[in-house]
Amino acid sequence: MSNYQRPLRLAMVGGGQDAFIGAVHRHAAALDGRYVLVAGALSSTPERSRESGAALGLSPERSYGTWQELLDGEKGRVDGAEVISIVTPNHLHFPVALAAVQAGFHVICDKPLVPTLKEAQELEAAVKQAGTAFAVTYNYSGYPMIRQAREMVRKGELGSVRKVIVEYHQGWLATEQTGKQAEWRTDPARSGPAGALGDIGTHAEQLATFVSGLTLEEVAAELTAFVPGRRLDDDASMLLRFEGGARGVLTVSQIEIGRENDLRLSVFGTKGSLSWRQEDPNHLLFDGLDRPRQILTRGGPGTGGAANAMTRLPAGHPEAFIEAFANIYRAVADDLAARERGAGVNPDYPTVKDGVQGVEFMTSVLESAAANGNWVSLKGSG
Repeated sequence: MSNYQRPLRLAMVGGGQDAFIGAVHRHAAALDGRYVLVAGALSSTPERSRESGAALGLSPERSYGTWQELLDGEKGRVDGAEVISIVTPNHLHFPVALAAVQAGFHVICDKPLVPTLKEAQELEAAVKQAGTAFAVTYNYSGYPMIRQAREMVRKGELGSVRKVIVEYHQGWLATEQTGKQAEWRTDPARSGPAGALGDIGTHAEQLATFVSGLTLEEVAAELTAFVPGRRLDDDASMLLRFEGGARGVLTVSQIEIGRENDLRLSVFGTKGSLSWRQEDPNHLLFDGLDRPRQILTRGGPGTGGAANAMTRLPAGHPEAFIEAFANIYRAVADDLAARERGAGVNPDYPTVKDGVQGVEFMTSVLESAAANGNWVSLKGSG
């Protein structure tokens, strides 16, 4: 746990009334007292944006009608926002993030980073030029037992990794749905070229490479839109080839009735394997070769420094989704505090580079699916 630092001034773009993910971001940012929300452009219309700002207690002059007004207004204030949190539908990530970076703000952006690889690369170049912090909220990498799994792989406790299986299955889009969350996610104009692939598939890919430490080289994929009339995929299956010869399987779906947020990861090596479920996030199964199964618990015996650094409560007191999200926010705050002290840049969170990797993955999967499942290298098409 970090020593106390002054709260960073946070502004939010998107995430207004009835926005699930906006509330999650605000709770996560507030959890450790490292941020204070000072401004927002919270909705797609000026009227709704100001209504949302008032509901959150923002002052009227800092509850902006548009994100352009927010960036202009906050840049000109002595007490202006330092960090911009972007929780809009996907199609707005690029213009908002690029403008924020070019204006000198630090950014925390929801995933997927942007819809196209060309935009991702342009944004990465802008971040490099500006020297600002940029985080992408692949929040599952913030779970303590995911950090434990990653540490065990790095220490060689599994031996050489041979295979990675990652599954992310939901059922909430099994039929045609109305409402804000479903409408933008199934609309190519707002979601981009991918449906379930972009919404949860990029999470699955990031988790697999984050824990295994492997570099993904090739994919062979099939995408399906099961719901009649749906313009984007709601189900995806693919094979993975990693650098060094390891193999993988990745499946995602949002039409599996009865599944809630069923994200599962298994990593198999020459000496053992690890298994983790997001719906039981405080336990990690370790099967060693010719050894009894070991169940590691968050905060319990056998967990290492990487997991304990992400842990707030004693063992047996459940920690989950918002705490994992908060670990990303806290890591950004730690990074900025270290920069202020002149301690250098050492981000312990998914950066713009990870976001670019996710877009490259998404682009290659789309290419493979369009080519009837042919193997496609992760070079992207631009």
